[in-house]
Amino acid sequence: MERRDVLRLWAVAGATGTLTLGRVSFADAAPTDGRAGGGPGEQTRRVTGRLPTGSPDFVYLPVEVPGGVREIAVAYRYDKPTVPEGTAGNACDIGIFDERGTGLGGAGFRGWSGGARTEFFLRADEATPGYLPGPVNPGTWHIALGPYTVAPQGLSYDVTVTLKYGPQGHTPAPVHPPERARGRGRAWYRGDSHLHSVHSDGKRTPAEITALARAAGLDFINTSEHNTTSAHRAWEGLWGDDLLILTGEEVTTRNGHVVAMGTDPEVFIDWRYRARDNAFGKYARAIRRAGGLVIPAHPHATCIGCNWKFGLNEADAVEVWNGPYTPDDEVTLAEWDNALVAHVQGRADWLPAVGHSDAHRDPDVVGLPQTVVLADDLSRRALQNGIRAGRVWIAESSKVDLAFSVTGERGEHAGIGERLAVSRTAKVTARLTVSGTPGCTVSFVTDQGRLYSTALPPSGDGTVSWQTTPDYAAYIRAEVRHPSTTPGLPGPMAAMTNPVFLGRWG
Repeated sequence: MERRDVLRLWAVAGATGTLTLGRVSFADAAPTDGRAGGGPGEQTRRVTGRLPTGSPDFVYLPVEVPGGVREIAVAYRYDKPTVPEGTAGNACDIGIFDERGTGLGGAGFRGWSGGARTEFFLRADEATPGYLPGPVNPGTWHIALGPYTVAPQGLSYDVTVTLKYGPQGHTPAPVHPPERARGRGRAWYRGDSHLHSVHSDGKRTPAEITALARAAGLDFINTSEHNTTSAHRAWEGLWGDDLLILTGEEVTTRNGHVVAMGTDPEVFIDWRYRARDNAFGKYARAIRRAGGLVIPAHPHATCIGCNWKFGLNEADAVEVWNGPYTPDDEVTLAEWDNALVAHVQGRADWLPAVGHSDAHRDPDVVGLPQTVVLADDLSRRALQNGIRAGRVWIAESSKVDLAFSVTGERGEHAGIGERLAVSRTAKVTARLTVSGTPGCTVSFVTDQGRLYSTALPPSGDGTVSWQTTPDYAAYIRAEVRHPSTTPGLPGPMAAMTNPVFLGRWG
């Protein structure tokens, strides 16, 4: 049976537009026996329609699910007409909410695959990656369409819903990673907290990711799928004394993405709002209540919807380096450095910098870059405390090692993320010892900018020192860069540190 939808009504939830289509009912026919279409114990409905340019962010298709259903399966497609150069074409995401509804906060959330899949299923004992297994209860379910971009010609969609009848299976109890690994006590731990698997738009399985993480010399990773928690239960047997696996989410809104790092397992964070809705603070607090950190991801990425527009007031750290170092990372780095100046002026909180790979598929490199955290042990809380305190540096690989500190004339000492308490006119010495960066240059950067640079020996191993005063530099941070590949821009980053604040600054 097919139904054609004609759009008639905008319904508004909060300040972000949504649209609810006419209901799909399965009540007018008994399950087929295989002789009249469908398989034994199945019913299928097909819905087609068209969304115009300027459609709301989310379009909900209600589906009346009767009793006795053991599985719901959905397939969809949409047209991709040719558009003029510089004009966005059609792109439409998909997900589903169960009988508990579509309200913000996600009580009814059962899965999201964005634009990564054209079909999915879910039942009590199993579900397509990106979706949550569980009972298929009777009631009004909602298929969620997300018209990400709509061509001038509009977007024609075609959704097929199949219900399969029979006894419900058993939903296995989820098994989640432990919050602590053996570790090395207080030490520098390497991690990558922005990764994607087959549970969103990645192509790698959790087993493949953990193998690559170990090969990259990582001590911890964070699962961060787009708008779903389905991967939280997918790592059984993959963690160990040598690798801590944290659970989280990449909350992927239309105005930027945020890594929720180390949230409690199975806690879903909603993404259905824009900056204009003034709702992000609510969901940032939800991340923290779930034990996570709020880390805006790739704030100046060029993809549609990726640019961060919520401001940094709610952030615990910011991702200044995402994957291979590119000009948009350079813009983010400059913006973050400006925030450091605002901090020493007393106008903003201290916001540490981190770096993640955002690896999805080959040839993306897990651990390029990696965040290196000084933590009391290899545990969720200790790592988060280290990041909040800014005891962090970033490296392009585990081949890079460094130590950075600033000392005073009387033996005063401060490390990365700390403040050196000396007088404004006291002479202080910044010292960076680095290895594994052949062909690179070391720079010391302050609130005045890059004040000192020198080339390392050809081996890439060496110690560089520079002297200044708090009157001249409110903070000092170190950068290690490769030779420039883009005229007018510094070279790609090999490693960088968070700052040491000087005197009364910071």
